[in-house]
Amino acid sequence: MEFKDYYNILGVSKNATQDEIKKAYRKLAMKYHPDHNPNDKSAEEKFKEVTEANEVLSDPEKRKKYDTLGANWKQYQSAGQGFEDFYSHFRGGKPGRTTYEFSGDLGDIFGNISGFSDFFESFFGRPTSGFGARTHRKTKRKGADFEATLYITLEDAFHGASKEVLIEGKKIRLTIEPGTKDGKKLRLKGLGGKGSHGGEKGDLYLTIKIEKHPYFELIGNDLYYDLYVDLYTAVLGGKKQIRALNGKTVYIKIPEGTDSGTTLRLKGLGFRTEENKKTLGDLFVKIKVEIPKNLKPEEKELFKKLAAMRSSYTY
Repeated sequence: MEFKDYYNILGVSKNATQDEIKKAYRKLAMKYHPDHNPNDKSAEEKFKEVTEANEVLSDPEKRKKYDTLGANWKQYQSAGQGFEDFYSHFRGGKPGRTTYEFSGDLGDIFGNISGFSDFFESFFGRPTSGFGARTHRKTKRKGADFEATLYITLEDAFHGASKEVLIEGKKIRLTIEPGTKDGKKLRLKGLGGKGSHGGEKGDLYLTIKIEKHPYFELIGNDLYYDLYVDLYTAVLGGKKQIRALNGKTVYIKIPEGTDSGTTLRLKGLGFRTEENKKTLGDLFVKIKVEIPKNLKPEEKELFKKLAAMRSSYTY
């Protein structure tokens, strides 16, 4: 029987971290879950396979023992040994070999997991008496966790909002806290996959994604805004007004001779900080000077006169 490679099943490397294993399992479990693939036997088998792989690789102790036994699978298979002989062979610590010692029965090695694959049956055997004798029991198993994305506006993230979403035919009301950042996760307990053998349902994790705003850009706790001004205001100075994200009208003074690309800082008009909800970031206004287009002949003449006047100055 062919060795069952749990790392390959989850699509992770043998050096994968627990977070990488968890992420890979969630993605595959959601994809192949029977609830999402009714009457699809191949998806059901794939779901069982990834669940079995996760049961082992997500537990550091089980993973260590799986790696130990799995590394010697080919030798065990070619020798045609039973599990007890194989166990004794490595426990004996033959010269030149690494000694692996296990204690307890098979249930202690991989826990009381129901529904072992044929690979497990072949690799570990299924003794009825003596060493390792134990009847497999069905155990409660929590359902798979699901992940989804919730899109909100920048205004919702700034002010906070109440959102109503439809999940499995049920209306769920969510609270978006003021100052919510892009990438924040909301956990909805019990809204994931169904548990097995009486186990509780999994959870649903919603990742917040803030939609692109037509005027403002959020970086950290600060907001950035591009303000277009005409050439005359940039040269002579003046005032411009914008509506800040908090809804208030803000008047911005443009100094004489303002260069395009100049950035003005308006304190306290940004997002709430993670450390202190009462503290706000800043609003940075970047000046972009618009050059006049489609000049009339007389306008061009005026610019030529100005250019001539400027070139005649001695610096």
